[in-house]
Amino acid sequence: MGCLGRFRSKIRTGKGKRPHGRPVPAPGASFTSEATCSTASSSAAATSQSQSQDSGATVRPGGSKSSGSARSIPELYEERGASSLREFGLRELHAATSDFSRLLKIGEGGFGSVYKGVVRLPSGPAGGTVVAIKRLNTSGHQGHKQWLAEVHFLGVVEHPNLVKLIGYCAARNERGPQRLLVYEFITNKTLDDHLFNRAYPVLPWGVRLEIVFGAAQGLMYLHEGLEVQIIYRDFKASNVLLDEEFRPKLSDFGLAREGPSADQTHVSTAVMGTYGYAAPDYVATGHLTTKSDVWSFGVVLYEILTGRRSMEKNRPKNEQKLLEWVKQYPVGSKQFSKIIDTRLEGRYSRQGTREIAKLANTCLAKRSRDRPTMRQVADSLKQVMQLKQLDGESLTSRDNSPPHDVQGKPTADDIAVASARRRMLHLAALGENGNSIARRRFMFMKAAAAPTPT
Repeated sequence: MGCLGRFRSKIRTGKGKRPHGRPVPAPGASFTSEATCSTASSSAAATSQSQSQDSGATVRPGGSKSSGSARSIPELYEERGASSLREFGLRELHAATSDFSRLLKIGEGGFGSVYKGVVRLPSGPAGGTVVAIKRLNTSGHQGHKQWLAEVHFLGVVEHPNLVKLIGYCAARNERGPQRLLVYEFITNKTLDDHLFNRAYPVLPWGVRLEIVFGAAQGLMYLHEGLEVQIIYRDFKASNVLLDEEFRPKLSDFGLAREGPSADQTHVSTAVMGTYGYAAPDYVATGHLTTKSDVWSFGVVLYEILTGRRSMEKNRPKNEQKLLEWVKQYPVGSKQFSKIIDTRLEGRYSRQGTREIAKLANTCLAKRSRDRPTMRQVADSLKQVMQLKQLDGESLTSRDNSPPHDVQGKPTADDIAVASARRRMLHLAALGENGNSIARRRFMFMKAAAAPTPT
């Protein structure tokens, strides 16, 4: 995860009790090798005090704020998450991942590495439940704060477009403090993989719209669906996971923050996020609002239109920054179609792409107050999704449009979506077989390298 700055304040936790009455160790305290950390269950008051610049607001489903006292995320966590999340032992997670075998590594970033594993859950199948286990880097205090933030936020939220946290672990071994998170396993990688990695089949236009619509609903829930407003702060294609049906799930809540209190307009923080996705007003001032998430969403809308990342250093200088490049082809111009992802080969709605570009431009408004809410964004996307006719222009063919839709029969877009899903699921199966073959090859090589007994 690329970061633009450091946290200004440290998350402190006070003394507390676990649900079963065991004492809670403070951050930095010594752990036994099998101790699970319940820093996540620490005193809400102390945590809230240490986050005075990131205090929560009481936000109703319509987005209006209450002037009454608001419970903070740590307080809501004590009420909801502390009893619902499982505490895992370090040995259990070592066993689940074959000692964090590189053959089971499925992701890596600034936070650390993610491994595929199998754990036994009380309500799970007898053979175990497949999970994703994130092992955070232990260098620096920032890793602990992101770990704690994920436990708190994901212990409170519940939405089909947000990844589910199953449990957590913190322990100390000979390598020092170990902090881990256990999530539901999401099978189809990320939106980033499917948009930009040429090894994957092209994402059809209709599937792209379904994905960003689901992501918009996830953000809308964070902004409006709880009594505390949550600012995600790191929305980007690589944080949008896709399940077996290509439904999106937002992941990685390490940078999430509570929204401003009822008498404030913003939260003041050190600037954090990913270069190319952070709103310029937030970068310039450190003033964080839900409209910062809206800006990031606008960037991703242009990514699904163009099939290009927000920043690509390997392109010509005038094309490296996506938002500057697309300005050369305004939505109302005849040249607009030049920005559309050529891999779509004309199989998109011409009107739909223009509406998405218009929506992206409103999300990218210079002044944050001029940007729409995520509820308005979701409503606009719902309307665009009704435009079924694939009449786009292709750079490789003058007329690549399918026949008009016939009532009662599947549309060309429906067929393309179903076909792409079948290809993607087949590709995922091939990947699983490849991992199995690689694992067997590794074991054969290991056996061959063993010294012969004399």
